[in-house]
Amino acid sequence: MERKYEEIINYILGQKSDGHLKPGEKLPSIRALSKTFGCSINTIVKAYSEMEKEHKIYSVPKSGYFLVGTRNVEPNLTEELIDFSSAGPDRWNMPYRDYQHCMNQAIDLYKEEMFQYSEPLGLTSLRLQLSKQLQELQVFASPDRIGVVSGSQQALDILISLPFPNGKEEICVEQPTHFSFIDSIRSRGLNAIGIEMTKDGISLTELEKIFKQRKIKFFYTVSRFQNPTGYSYTNKEKKKIVELAQKYNVYIIEDDYMGDLDTRKKADPMFAYDPSGRVIYTKSFSKVLLPGLRLGAVVLPDSLLGSFTQAKFAADVHTPVITQGALEIYLQSGMYNAHIQGLRKIYSKKGKILKQAFHKYLPRNVSYTGAESGFYSTIQLPSNIKAAHLVNGLKKKNVLIQDATGMYLPLYKKENVIRLSVSQVEDKKIEEGIRKLGEEIVLLLGKDNLRVSLS
Repeated sequence: MERKYEEIINYILGQKSDGHLKPGEKLPSIRALSKTFGCSINTIVKAYSEMEKEHKIYSVPKSGYFLVGTRNVEPNLTEELIDFSSAGPDRWNMPYRDYQHCMNQAIDLYKEEMFQYSEPLGLTSLRLQLSKQLQELQVFASPDRIGVVSGSQQALDILISLPFPNGKEEICVEQPTHFSFIDSIRSRGLNAIGIEMTKDGISLTELEKIFKQRKIKFFYTVSRFQNPTGYSYTNKEKKKIVELAQKYNVYIIEDDYMGDLDTRKKADPMFAYDPSGRVIYTKSFSKVLLPGLRLGAVVLPDSLLGSFTQAKFAADVHTPVITQGALEIYLQSGMYNAHIQGLRKIYSKKGKILKQAFHKYLPRNVSYTGAESGFYSTIQLPSNIKAAHLVNGLKKKNVLIQDATGMYLPLYKKENVIRLSVSQVEDKKIEEGIRKLGEEIVLLLGKDNLRVSLS
């Protein structure tokens, strides 16, 4: 015989299935539901507690219980267009309604703070919550060492201009790397040393040579799902890189903005191998939540806390309070962890489809990286084919890809590399898009061979 609390759970889920309850909507109060079912308040509490454990609902202090979920909308895109160039999160699986609720709650909870300036490094309550959340990624740091920033890019832009305790000035950076970090280096006229990132990672021998011979202030690395290659370091590689940094007095800035999507349960960040401050850890919520929120976090060593805080204050005084408050509520409610679990499955599936399509349609003389990530990957074309030509050819066939030329420092530039992201591409369109890409490469190879034979 069905127990009473199970009956209540089935009732709530039935209301959801029928459309009477929508994602983000407030559930009946415990007292009201106990009257409806003619049962004790404890029975309702047990039902809600069981549903909360399974991340079907979430509670907000002093407000009640709400239904977890994302809005159900249809893509408003041209049916024929296949966009591998956009690298934002999958918009059809973002928690709009849930986060809207958190924003509304933040306005109520922090209405007094809106009339005054806040702390440069972020709300104390959010930093406490981030400290707990980062432990899920094996990053153990006290709230005092955590700063809230407007996306990890703000932290990076501040850090490259600060003097470091080692007194060095040069920066070592993976090649290629994402556009915004390249722009930060260029805008400040800094001297950067590149190290090539291939499908097999970087050469640790070459990295040690650079650390030994150059005055490297810090090594900037995207340790998981590197942008643009999609490469993720192994624990062994991460540990060795940290050892080299310790040996040659080099700092590491570990950009782990997509670490939440890593499905490898035993994968550790570099920070775990030296939490004392040698590794400065940054992460962003742009790729897993809503890019427009511009929220990120940085874990700083004590030696940089003062100068970073001062620079952060000079840049924007503080990150907006309401967006901070909404993130705090979202993390604390358990919605974030439930959302991440769903995203891991989505991107992992996309990555598998992409890898199969690469095997099936790419010519043998073309190499690729990072297909497993489902977010970023690169394709290196034969040296006689420029990425720009492939971009233009595919655009005529309604397939968009990204020329990666601008993701290189001038001395390391390659013009035959493209970046792809399947984060916003429907599963059913991935194979079709890669088929068209493979056909266009073959077409360009044929044209080049024809030019050679006629010359």
